[in-house]
Amino acid sequence: MSEALLQVRDLVKHYPGERRWLGLGRPRFVVRAVDGVSFDIVRGRTLGLVGESGCGKSTVGRTILRLQEATAGAVRFDGNDVFALRGEALRALRRRMQIIFQDPYGSLNPRMTIGRTVREGLDIHGLGSRDERQARVAALLGEVGLDAELAGQYPHELSGGQRQRVGIARALAVEPAFLVCDEPVSALDVSVQAQVLNLLADLRERRRLTYLFIAHDLAVVRHIADEVAVMYLGRIVEQAAAAELYRVQRHPYTRSLLSAVPVPDPAAQRERIVLKGDVPSPARPPSGCPFHPRCPHPLKNERCHTETPPLREITPRHWAACHFAEQPM
Repeated sequence: MSEALLQVRDLVKHYPGERRWLGLGRPRFVVRAVDGVSFDIVRGRTLGLVGESGCGKSTVGRTILRLQEATAGAVRFDGNDVFALRGEALRALRRRMQIIFQDPYGSLNPRMTIGRTVREGLDIHGLGSRDERQARVAALLGEVGLDAELAGQYPHELSGGQRQRVGIARALAVEPAFLVCDEPVSALDVSVQAQVLNLLADLRERRRLTYLFIAHDLAVVRHIADEVAVMYLGRIVEQAAAAELYRVQRHPYTRSLLSAVPVPDPAAQRERIVLKGDVPSPARPPSGCPFHPRCPHPLKNERCHTETPPLREITPRHWAACHFAEQPM
């Protein structure tokens, strides 16, 4: 087994709800955004983290990077305890762990030129002389498919795809080993999505990068991930190698997500699984299996209402959190 660059164990992130009286006292409830997530990412590989909006997948990525502090759990990066680091040690680690944000416009400072945006990380970490930084910016823009002359322009003068390429160049500037790609193509046109996905795949091979690729679309993840983890209501409900997960699904939620992926063949027939009801609130999750109020599994019974299924290995390296994961659907 190859070495895991990133190890996440029992990660929890809860947010306090409204206070009982005039903003004081104990909160009335707790929002369980992430509720015990564990996974490893092998060096040089990509884990796709998939789920509906609000399932907690972006919170996982931001908590790993300590853009927000975890409630509980542990994260180790290249042997270092991420949550224990402080001061200069944490600053040094941030060079090796970067993020590409979902919104290619909102994540860029509209008052900063493209060149200054890409150079910012180099300035903060004091990397190279002034001339070396300028040359580095031009090289980075070229590496992501942009003309170096764009360095003097502002974000509003660029297209969405160009802005996202700037975001990628900014993340690469400090030579990271690990990138959290937080839905990096969801705000782009379909034709541009393919270009950016190809760019990310090329960069991974060329630079030997490791990705946590967050998305809500299993069709997008299929083209870049080596392994896929499916989240629902703050928990991972299924995880397997990408080829295995697309071949056979052990959790009804994963099966319903895959049934919604368009097939580029008008004559192809596919059963569409439409889930009933809305995703429950993470402030008031249901008892037992969190998916049971919407679950279409034919064997669903009272046990699903009262007993929370653990994430367990059903077949070699294929995990699922369902009482009936061994049964056909």
